[in-house]
Amino acid sequence: MIEFVKGTIDYVSPQYIVIENGGIGYQVYTPNPFIYKENSKETIYTYHYIREDTFSLYGFSTREEKMLFTKLLNVTGIGPKGALAILASGDPSAVIEAIECEDEAFLVKFPGVGKKTARQIILDLKGKLADFIPSTEANLFHHEEREQVHQAEVALQEALEALGALGYSEREIKKVLPHLKKEGALSTDQYVKKALQKLLK
Repeated sequence: MIEFVKGTIDYVSPQYIVIENGGIGYQVYTPNPFIYKENSKETIYTYHYIREDTFSLYGFSTREEKMLFTKLLNVTGIGPKGALAILASGDPSAVIEAIECEDEAFLVKFPGVGKKTARQIILDLKGKLADFIPSTEANLFHHEEREQVHQAEVALQEALEALGALGYSEREIKKVLPHLKKEGALSTDQYVKKALQKLLK
């Protein structure tokens, strides 16, 4: 099991990052790849997902984020892609609160989560996430503001690609596009977060 990879971000795409360590580039799927900047030094906490035909690395900025991902994977009906989409919301406290309050209406807003899966999330995880609550108060997903390295148009396009990679439909993306354009020049990360805020309302 690879606990973490410490190295230099070599490449950022809508679905994954490539982090270089010792001359080896590790392809790592993350909730929101655009929080990382190429050529920056990072420590990525990894989860090695192994199935008969799949060997993939999933990565997170904190151990707590990784632990929440593994908890979600234990829920019937939630795979890695679904768990990443939930974590990409950037607000773990809201997810935990929804689970504890049995708020199915909030959970079904995530891609791939229907009423049956939302109910299963609540049944499997309610009362088992207390360890995460103190950490979420400090915001597990908080990252330092990063310098914008792309023009606004490029950043917006990357954000739209990232939303598609998370499983949002073209219709849902087009619905939030006008709101994103009104925001002005933002980084890709900021566009993704703004879009998710709209999609989860």
